[in-house]
Amino acid sequence: MVTIDPALIRWSADEADRAGRPLLVLLHGVGSHEGDLIGLAPYLPQDLVLASLRAPLPHGDGWSWYPLDTPGSPEPGPVDEAAEGVLAWVDSLGDAHPSIALLGFSQGGSLSLQLLRHAPQRFAWAAVLAGFVVPDASEATTARDEALAELRPSVFYGRGDIDSVIPTAAVERTTAWLEQHADAEQTVYPGLAHGVSQEELDDLNAFISRVTSPFAVDELVDDATTTP
Repeated sequence: MVTIDPALIRWSADEADRAGRPLLVLLHGVGSHEGDLIGLAPYLPQDLVLASLRAPLPHGDGWSWYPLDTPGSPEPGPVDEAAEGVLAWVDSLGDAHPSIALLGFSQGGSLSLQLLRHAPQRFAWAAVLAGFVVPDASEATTARDEALAELRPSVFYGRGDIDSVIPTAAVERTTAWLEQHADAEQTVYPGLAHGVSQEELDDLNAFISRVTSPFAVDELVDDATTTP
C-alpha cells in the first residue's frame, strides 16, 4: 500500500498558522522531490497553505508516484494506488482546512487528475502543469468519469508548445478528456518546454482568483442544490 510520510512534507506555513486556511496540495514530477514545487509558494496567493508531498518510490536522485511505463500512458493500477495513498493522508487532516485543492507537475499532474476521478467532491479545484490524464477504460474508471462529468470541477491545464517530454497523443487525450469532464481552462505557452513560466503562473493566479471568489463559490452551491 502506498503511504505518505507526514514527516517528509514541506509546508509553506508553521503548524500553528495552518488551521482554518485553504490547503493546496503539491505533487511533484518524476525524479523530483518535496522541495521542488514548494518554491512556488511566493508566487501563489498568500492565503493558501501549501503542502508539498514526497512521492513514495525512489527514482534516480528523486522520487516517483508510480513506475514509468509507456510515456504518457502508465498502467492505471499503480496510479490508483498512489491516489489512494494521497487520499488517506487527506483523510488524516480531518476538518482542519475549509477547502483542499491540487497542483501537480508532469507525473504529479496525472496524479491530480486521478485524484479527481477518485474523489471529485473532496477537491475545490485542480491545476495540472505539463501533465496528462491516465488512459483507463476499466468499468470502475468509466463510472468515476461519468460521476466527474456531472460535477465538472474547475481545472487549470497549462503546457508548453515545445514540451518534448509529454507525448502528443497524451496531450490530445488530456485536452479531449478535460473538455468532457471538467470546467477546464487550457492554455498553451509558446516557447515553453517541460517547465513552468511566469506567464503561466500569472494565468494560474488569475484562475485561482476566479474559482475561489465568493461569486464562484455561490454559483457552485446553487448548481449543486438546484433541481430541474
